[in-house]
Amino acid sequence: MTMLRSISMVMLFVTLVTAISMVSSSASSPEAEFVQKTISSHKIVIFSKSYCPYCRKAKSVFRELDQVPYVVELDEREDGGSIQSALGEIVGRRTVPQVFINGKHIGGSDDTVDAYESGELAKLLGITGNKNAEL
Repeated sequence: MTMLRSISMVMLFVTLVTAISMVSSSASSPEAEFVQKTISSHKIVIFSKSYCPYCRKAKSVFRELDQVPYVVELDEREDGGSIQSALGEIVGRRTVPQVFINGKHIGGSDDTVDAYESGELAKLLGITGNKNAEL
């Protein structure tokens, strides 16, 4: 019984070490570093796909607020799939759009529209109100 318990503990330890190394290696991948650097270098960042209607909706929110986001169109980059995977590991979602303001993850299209309509987005951006409370 003790031997079985020891083997189980060793297997658990190996599994944990493997999982931690996978997370840390993906977190330090060039794509993950690109995501982190992009988020920290721009006031507003949208990871998007040019053909996506949800991405267009999120981008339209910032037009309404006269703000110009830094947009990364993943479908227009050779490494777009890898960046999207890294983004998924960082925020827990692989879907687009993914919106960040001042380094803070806002979420996707619905989250962005909700924040706009509630006035929270304007507050995060340090601007007054929204021109049109509903998109």
